[in-house]
Amino acid sequence: MFAALADPARLRLLNLLAAAEDGEVCACDLVVPLGKSQPTVSHHLKVLSQAGLVRSEKRGRWVWYAVATDRLAALRQALTSEED
Repeated sequence: MFAALADPARLRLLNLLAAAEDGEVCACDLVVPLGKSQPTVSHHLKVLSQAGLVRSEKRGRWVWYAVATDRLAALRQALTSEED
């Protein structure tokens, strides 16, 4: 999971998805805020998806993405847990 977030563009994508009002965003709506081409955005979303940080659902021609809240919680826990 951490390797997937090592790229600033993927970290920004995860932030955009987490802040989405409806809880999900069409991939087509992430191109402008990220300032990258559609193929680049799709690549970064694929990496996040393979890491289990986002989930996707294809609707017609478009793919909608949302944060995988359980994996995000595990990531938060890994960052905040103290060693004994």
